[in-house]
Formats: sequence, structure tokens, C-alpha cells
Amino acid sequence: MIALTNVLVIAAVVVVVVQRQMRAQRLDTERRFWLLPLILGAFALRDPQLIDHQHTALSVTLLVAGLVAVLGMGSVWGWTVRLWRAADGSVMAKGNRATVAAWIGMIAIRIGLYGIGAALHVHQAGSSLMLGMAVLLLVRSLVVNWRARTLEPVPPTAALR
Repeated sequence: MIALTNVLVIAAVVVVVVQRQMRAQRLDTERRFWLLPLILGAFALRDPQLIDHQHTALSVTLLVAGLVAVLGMGSVWGWTVRLWRAADGSVMAKGNRATVAAWIGMIAIRIGLYGIGAALHVHQAGSSLMLGMAVLLLVRSLVVNWRARTLEPVPPTAALR
């Protein structure tokens, strides 16, 4: 039952995140962007089946490979988001086709890793997906927030228009 719950939580997070990404929205750089990844990570790490204890080395290798992949894809995802300053000086963000491609790439990588694990008879808990999602969201948010802080301010004349 825990695995089904984890998959449902992951699916809900993906739907909400992708839906929000594809709309132009004001980016709040002071927001606690780390809170959702922290919650997801805590739920994932509490699962005693995160590592298959019958195939510990292979299980840890697959988990680490998945986390390295999401570190890279989170960075790519963060760089695909279009950022700009609105006339009032706020930072706006919106995903684009490259953002969707990053998501598709990440899903393909996860399916590939799952397939390798299944071929090697390694049990892979849904909590590993949840931990990967936590890392993915955290890295993406770090990249987007860093990029937002480096945007040029709106010139005073543009704000008066």
C-alpha cells in the first residue's frame, strides 16, 4: 500500500509542477522553495525498502545513478525555464518546449534505470522515485532562483511606462 501511495503522491506532484511550469507566473525568490523537496525527501527516506537488502550493492548503485541523473536533469530543467523582468520589477517565469523535453528525458532515464533494475531482479521501491523527485525539484529551484537573482533590474524609465 505504501508503494501505491508513493506513486500517487509522485504523480500528483508531477501534474501540479508541470501545469504550473507552463503558465507565466511571478517567481517569488524569497519563497521557501526547499520545503516541498524536504517533505518529499523525508517521506522517501523513512521507507525501510528504499534499498533492496538482498541486492544491496546493485540497489545502492541504481539509487545513486538515479540521483546523479536527476541532479543533471534538474539543472537542465532549471536552465530551460524562460525568465524575464516585468515592468514592475518582478521576475516572471514560464516553461517552454525545452522544459517539456527535459521532463520527457527524465522520465525516459527513470524508465531505463527501472528496466535495468528489473532485469537484475533488484526490488525498486516507489520511495526511490519520491527521493529523486525531491532532488529534482530542489536542484531546479536552486538553478531558477540563482538565475533570477542575476537578472538585470528594470530601468527606472521602463517602470514608469
